[in-house]
Amino acid sequence: MGHSAQKMRKAAEHILAVDPAFTSIIESSPLCNIGRKKYQDVNHFQALVNSVIAQQLSVKAADTITARFTLALNGDVSPAKIRDVADLDLRSAGLSGAKTRTIKEMAHAWHVNDYDFSDPKLSDHEIISELTKLWGIGRWTVEMFLMFTLHRLDIWPTGDLAMRRGWEKIHDLADYVEPKNLDNQGEVFRPYRSVAAWYCWRIIDGDSNTW
Repeated sequence: MGHSAQKMRKAAEHILAVDPAFTSIIESSPLCNIGRKKYQDVNHFQALVNSVIAQQLSVKAADTITARFTLALNGDVSPAKIRDVADLDLRSAGLSGAKTRTIKEMAHAWHVNDYDFSDPKLSDHEIISELTKLWGIGRWTVEMFLMFTLHRLDIWPTGDLAMRRGWEKIHDLADYVEPKNLDNQGEVFRPYRSVAAWYCWRIIDGDSNTW
């Protein structure tokens, strides 16, 4: 379920109140659409697979490989199908060896565990802790899952390069900002850190199809 326009307006107003540097990008953008319709039909397993594919890639490259990957599976992006398909077929779609292993091991884990992350009472920390136990699943992958699949509004993905570049542009910084230096600066945006991050991405990617 997506978030209401009223809630997104409230988030934007909060961000403007605590950091006026966001004024230009917020005024020139539509409301944040975390929880957008595009991803409502993607199940949790598929969403994590998509995040793994997107690791350290541009949006365009990730979209291309995701399309090839889906084609290699004849449209069936399920744990059972992935367990049965040859590694070579996944590599031929453009996946690295490491990502192939990660997705294969995820498929196995989903087969033996009854994963269900839809309970809103599960904390962000609990979900991060559970999923990062899987080989090749790091914090960034789970943060993307929390934001764009579970629609959590208070995630601050400082490990994301494009988000940091957006922060630098919004604040007219001449030097690169390190993730550890950005961690504490996100505190003022609580409970809407995901929305602030979304505007950082938007100033870099504009009207990306990813939104």
